[in-house]
Amino acid sequence: MSRVETLIRDMTLAEKLGQLTMTASSYAVTGPVIAGDSTESIKDGTLGNLLNMVGADHVFEMQRLAVEGSRLRIPLLIGLDIIHGHRTLFPVPLAEAALFDPQAWTLTAREAATEAAADGLAMTFAPMLDVSRDPRWGRGVEGFGEDPWLGARMAEAKVRGFQGSDLSAGNSLAACAKHFCAYGAVTAGREYAAVDISERALHEVHLPPFAAAIASGVATVMPSFTDLAAVPMTAHVALLRGWLREEHAFDGVIVSDYNAIAELINHGIAADLVDAATLALKAGVDIDMMSDAYRRGLPKALERGLVTMAQIDTAVRRVLTLKEKLGLFEDPYRRGGTAEAPAAIANRRQVARSVGARAIVMLKNEKDTLPLARPMRCLAVIGPLADAPAEMGGAWGAAQNAEDHVSVVAGVRAALPQVEILHTAGVGIQSGDQHGISKALELCTQADEILLCVGEAANMSGEAASRAHLGLPGEQRGFAEAVLEHAKALGKRVIVVVFSGRPLVVPWLFEKADAVLAAWFLGSEAGNAIADVVTGRVSPSGRTPITWPRDTGQIPIFFGQRPSGRPANPQDHFTSKYLDTPNEPLFPFGHGLTYGRFVLSNLRVTPDCVTESGIIEICVDVSNAGARGAQETVFLFTRDPVASVTRPLLELKGFGKIALEPGATGTVTLQLPAAELRFLGLELKRVFEPGEVELLVGPCADRSQLLVKSVRLSG
Repeated sequence: MSRVETLIRDMTLAEKLGQLTMTASSYAVTGPVIAGDSTESIKDGTLGNLLNMVGADHVFEMQRLAVEGSRLRIPLLIGLDIIHGHRTLFPVPLAEAALFDPQAWTLTAREAATEAAADGLAMTFAPMLDVSRDPRWGRGVEGFGEDPWLGARMAEAKVRGFQGSDLSAGNSLAACAKHFCAYGAVTAGREYAAVDISERALHEVHLPPFAAAIASGVATVMPSFTDLAAVPMTAHVALLRGWLREEHAFDGVIVSDYNAIAELINHGIAADLVDAATLALKAGVDIDMMSDAYRRGLPKALERGLVTMAQIDTAVRRVLTLKEKLGLFEDPYRRGGTAEAPAAIANRRQVARSVGARAIVMLKNEKDTLPLARPMRCLAVIGPLADAPAEMGGAWGAAQNAEDHVSVVAGVRAALPQVEILHTAGVGIQSGDQHGISKALELCTQADEILLCVGEAANMSGEAASRAHLGLPGEQRGFAEAVLEHAKALGKRVIVVVFSGRPLVVPWLFEKADAVLAAWFLGSEAGNAIADVVTGRVSPSGRTPITWPRDTGQIPIFFGQRPSGRPANPQDHFTSKYLDTPNEPLFPFGHGLTYGRFVLSNLRVTPDCVTESGIIEICVDVSNAGARGAQETVFLFTRDPVASVTRPLLELKGFGKIALEPGATGTVTLQLPAAELRFLGLELKRVFEPGEVELLVGPCADRSQLLVKSVRLSG
């Protein structure tokens, strides 16, 4: 008999339910502590999992209680929200998506896993795979943006990075695909609100990233807090047991979100914890995080015949199997047993700096304002986010030490030691105090160039951080307008660095600024990364993974919309358009400028007719007509103009990159398996329909910038 089966045979009910319970430690808490002090529960074997524990010494202390003090000596599973780094923070996921580089996504997850494992941790509650097409929703900062194909690629990369090739290795973490599913479609972009979408949207948009994570071997899955068409995900039998367990053969652990099982009572489908625990267990949820519903509710549910011991054992079996796969039984101290070498930590900071610079999206660069001109005597670095190291980490800073983050002022000073750097905040991020504006304008008068740093505070995106108004908070608009007008009168240029966890609706800023960088929240090396870009050490190459609206009233706005029977026509009143703003976004998906100037030409597609088993090769020539070397990103979209169901106007199917020196020309070659042109037909089953399909190649999702060729699909 295996170790797992022997343990299940010997466990009491209380010990079994302990393996199905996860409680927050007292070291860091993401919400109200409901389950209370867990020390005695660990010693008596009635608590098997912890979250929010930081530090190998603390982890080992807890593990000793479990493996040396409890009757069955079962090790603890200990996890933490390691969303974009542990102690060293990388760019927030939405920023990292802007790289369009799966190798980099894997690398940062591997580095985060290594660092977290050195702290004794064995699990991360990441990656977040929610498609987000509504920037009002704050948790979009934790994901990859608006496109499901892109989300699937990020899912694969992050699972590879966190889990490595061997889950039992001392530097691997169990990844958690969350939040299953359609959390990003909450009503009005409001956190925790209801979700009600079509079956087609569910299967075409929201499930593909999770399918990719499962195919990549993700160890755990977390249902969302929300309901889907009146069924809370924590109790959604059809999706958790049906789609996840049966259709996709997921045999890993399903862990609830924080207090989500008890919240089934608030959802109105459970009268008490007994009902809530019954519903969650029957749906396939293995670990109850923080509601203590399983320990308190399942004994009564068992007495009443609402659940069976076999159902409880099945969940326990999955939890113990995960612990076995993680190598916790063999050595519960293998993670955190050896301190990391200083060289490894220093290298990780370099990775954070490099990835941070590449995540920056240059949205505007009028008359080659950037990189900064040299020689330069004096630079004004102003704004509430110019010297704000604590804000650079963004949402979900894990075990960060905010004092270790590099601010913009610090990064620019290090990069330009011969230049006088003048700094003042001018205004606060959210405060109403305007007294510092006059000093900022005085510094602008003294400086040769002006770097204006504005945007959101780190805690204005992330969980429970929905925003109805997506402009600059506090007095920042008035401050920025004063700086821009003053600089214009002086004949000086202003480079604006915008920090945010979402697209901000600030069209006036883009109109008046000479250059604008979307810096998102870049993590520990933010200031150095920004300095690398503004000084020209690195050419910006980031591309926005989410559409930037020109007005909040356009939301949700995304490139994959379906065609209307009455497409917008300015000459015809009765067409699909707004009366007061254009339909088009301010910046399309994929927009991003570089210090080069690229021209795409000579699109070739072979063969011109293909069967479902064939492969389509797409080649396009790329030339750098600019004065500086840079890297271009080339996107591949498809469009099926005539099908059995209406298809999106554009669908992302691939991307490639090419670095070219001035005057050079190269070729980007992409391969597209014809099977990827299947879609969900009338009965929501995948079909491969004969006919013409357009292949569109270009720098972003603006159709006017895309080269087009057609291929014929043959049955």
